Amino acid sequence: MDRTIDHQIFQSIFSKDEGTKKNARQTIRKTADEKGILPSSLFTLYKAIGRREIDRQLTVPAINIRTLTYDTARIIFKLMHKHQIGPVIFEIAKSEMGYTDQTPDEYAVSIISAALKENYKGPVFIQGDHFQLNKDHFENHKGREIHTVEVLIKESIDAQFYNIDIDASTLVDLKQPTAEKQQELNSEITAHFTSFIRNLQPPDITVAVGGEIGHIGGVNSTTQDFRAFMNQYLAQIQTDGISKVSIQTGSSHGGTVMPDGTVKKVSIDFSTLDAIGQLAKNKYGLGGAVQHGASTLPLELFDTFPKNNTVEIHLATGFQNSVYTHMPEKLKEEMYSYVKNHFSNERVDGQSDEQFLYKLRKKALGPFKKQLWELRSEEKMPILSALGKQFETIFEKLGVYNTRGILNEYYG
Repeated sequence: MDRTIDHQIFQSIFSKDEGTKKNARQTIRKTADEKGILPSSLFTLYKAIGRREIDRQLTVPAINIRTLTYDTARIIFKLMHKHQIGPVIFEIAKSEMGYTDQTPDEYAVSIISAALKENYKGPVFIQGDHFQLNKDHFENHKGREIHTVEVLIKESIDAQFYNIDIDASTLVDLKQPTAEKQQELNSEITAHFTSFIRNLQPPDITVAVGGEIGHIGGVNSTTQDFRAFMNQYLAQIQTDGISKVSIQTGSSHGGTVMPDGTVKKVSIDFSTLDAIGQLAKNKYGLGGAVQHGASTLPLELFDTFPKNNTVEIHLATGFQNSVYTHMPEKLKEEMYSYVKNHFSNERVDGQSDEQFLYKLRKKALGPFKKQLWELRSEEKMPILSALGKQFETIFEKLGVYNTRGILNEYYG
């Protein structure tokens, strides 16, 4: 199995023959199903948390894997076995699919292959993160923008993404006089996509849908915002609704980069997380609040999230930073040259070289996907070792050690 799965996943991604790719992916999925690897939905778990049936404090980590997806997922599955970890989410955002050159099907097969390689059995949670609407596109071509997201949702569910986060927070209009008016369009569009998902989901699966009330990097959310969103949202759906809500608490994706390339320290509004998380559980039966843009925060903060009704936390850029820090210097120079040559038009006035590269280097991950994959084991080792240490510390602080029993209880 060991060498076979390595060959199959490579062929499923890099073969130039589409038939070979398709056959490799089908074989991987069939073998995974036979081995008890089951793409699953967090809906059941989050509803149980909302009912307060689970009495321990935990925050489910959602890991955006932008590169070395198979290798990185293997590390996570190893740690899940070592520490009897239950819920961990493997996710990728709509925007990341583009610049990392990973379709939903490729991403899901990479995760499933890693589970096979590490002899994992049980539920695997694969999530579409930030299935987001572009405000300008929506205002100019509403139907076209909605259709674009619908196509992505269908492609993702077909690939066994049974957890999908709808992000219509871009449509929140803070110029409106009331919270209800501000959240009106967000509620309407989130309800529309929830119904769309329910019509597509397999008969034995209730896809876990997430909503978002505050655009990450914008104004902090309030309980008033959340009530306004939820009350309007629930009035428009006739089926199972969202099971969690993403909010803005002071963070930003990737962090705020200083001229020397370091990331500025931010202050997370834990009182907002706690207040909205409690309201989400007590009034609406949701799992709690979701924190985005957290991977660059100081590690000592992470054990604060489970104490403040944070049901889920999204982590991405900090792991990308580790990859760049520990990759071979020659490859990094090639990738940086690519960024400078292809994306100089995206450079902001006054931006230092360090700020420019920090913000844009993610766009080299897709074009250099194969080179990264084919690094020699001794070249990958520093990267994977650093990632493993990050994951291990974060998982412990989020309270997910020894939670496998919870999954056994709710997923058999």
